[in-house]
Amino acid sequence: MSTHGTFTDRDGQPGIDQKIVDRFFADAAAYDAWWKLAEAKPAEVLPLGDATLGALAAVDAIKAKIDDWFARCRLAGYDQRAQQALNKTEKDYLAIASQDLAITTDEIRAFPLAHVRANAPLPLDGAVNPFWSDAIALLRTLAISPLLGDGKQTLDESEWKQLQGRFAATRAWVAAKTGAPIEKLGRVRVRALLASAVRARIQDLIARDLLFAVEYDAITPVEKLVRLHRDLYRLLHNFVNFADFYSKDRLSVFQAGKLYLDSRTCELAVRVENPDKHAALAGLSKIYLAYCECTRIATGEKMTVAAGFTAGDSDNLLVGRNGIFYDRKGRDWDATIVKVIENPISIRQAFWAPYKRAIRFVEDMVAKRAAAADQASDAKLTTGITTTAAAAETGKPPVQKPKLDLTLITGIGVAIGGIATALSGFLLALFGLGKWMPLGFGALVLGISLPSMVIAALKLRQRNLGPILDANGWAVNGRAKINIPFGGSLTALPKLPEHSKRSMVDPYADKKRPWMLYTILTVLVLAAGWMVYDRIANHRWWWDRLFNPTPTTETKVTVDIKTTPAEATGTGSATAAVTH
Repeated sequence: MSTHGTFTDRDGQPGIDQKIVDRFFADAAAYDAWWKLAEAKPAEVLPLGDATLGALAAVDAIKAKIDDWFARCRLAGYDQRAQQALNKTEKDYLAIASQDLAITTDEIRAFPLAHVRANAPLPLDGAVNPFWSDAIALLRTLAISPLLGDGKQTLDESEWKQLQGRFAATRAWVAAKTGAPIEKLGRVRVRALLASAVRARIQDLIARDLLFAVEYDAITPVEKLVRLHRDLYRLLHNFVNFADFYSKDRLSVFQAGKLYLDSRTCELAVRVENPDKHAALAGLSKIYLAYCECTRIATGEKMTVAAGFTAGDSDNLLVGRNGIFYDRKGRDWDATIVKVIENPISIRQAFWAPYKRAIRFVEDMVAKRAAAADQASDAKLTTGITTTAAAAETGKPPVQKPKLDLTLITGIGVAIGGIATALSGFLLALFGLGKWMPLGFGALVLGISLPSMVIAALKLRQRNLGPILDANGWAVNGRAKINIPFGGSLTALPKLPEHSKRSMVDPYADKKRPWMLYTILTVLVLAAGWMVYDRIANHRWWWDRLFNPTPTTETKVTVDIKTTPAEATGTGSATAAVTH
């Protein structure tokens, strides 16, 4: 198989067939016959026995260079003026002197084998080109010493030609080599295979295998049908309609496992090779993605997953947060967030987002003002010390600045008045709603949170699995939408186990204060103040207006006294008319 290749068997494994067997043994027979030609004339073809081929290889490795050197020496003998040109000049040595030299440098290889002199013999050690010194030593050991005698220090041109003649028959024999593909096995191994019954046994196995060809051809479609029955259903559910992904009890093939992080469990986790490249396209999914680098300490394995957070909030989803990832095999990995793509997670998060942003803004402003005040205090202290020291040196008291700036006080008063006026106007408008005040408060809250909630709802309805898979190399033609209810099911929020109770007892809690009592008293005082204010403003109590919206008609009494002549004399009677 290593000499003539393989044939793929029915089971997909490499094997051999009858054609390969025939070629192998044909080459083996040819290789054996080729060796028999040499063994018939050993003195001519194999002057050094089994070492002849190694010696010939040593000769051929340096033959061109030795021929070149002897040619240069003959040319130098023809004209002494050519000797300097045939050797490398000082300029050639200067060209390589500035480099980091090595014996294997190509420039050194091109230099003559030794110093060129007229009709000089080739030195076999000492003053030879260092690039070729190993080849000269090998030639001396394998060819010159066995054929020309030990102890030779030089080699003249006639001896070189004599050495070449000793290998003439060997060269002709090597040129006629047959069965070359089998040569790596060696002559002994090839002859052992030819003498054994290996070929007959292999041919018998091939014949027996061919007997089952009909049965195999009949069972192959059955096997294919069984595999389709087992795997096609799952293939369609994962690559066509994503039924496994949308099911409640199965994971799709692209879901790598579950990520446990920030008190949540994320089932939508896909493996990613390049987070930066993946994020460029996955951001179109409108899903909040956290790229986590996962590591198994026991084995040193590493991988990156992109997990989708579809429930909860993103307050604590920061780069550097740690969690645990469990793959499909149940193995645990240490997970660390390395990159996030921010998108809305839930409508609840969007409801509180404006208030959280306002709180963060106030906190940042307070922190900046505190830092500025701290710097100003330090600067003032430093300036005071410097001024006092200067005054002590000069003997003059420091200039005192006015402690109160009337302009600043006026500005602060105007600002406080404006804020108080705006706040009182807002409270008057709110309390003036009467029984509709709760609706007014709700409208105020919705006015703040509704825009954020609407934007979040629109983005949540646009969530799509397609870009995440497309960024991973999938060719997703349709949209795999993730609506709000299904998205919420992909991320599990923490909850207490069944029949468990939360203990609120803290043995190290701070000493409690009656904040509840303070709160109730404050609410009662504010309510009483509002009731008095409302009574004065509307001339009626609020419960009277609530249960009797129409004012009660007051009775007017008109007394019409008519005086008669008798009344004037004191003897008559007066009549009165009472009208309502």
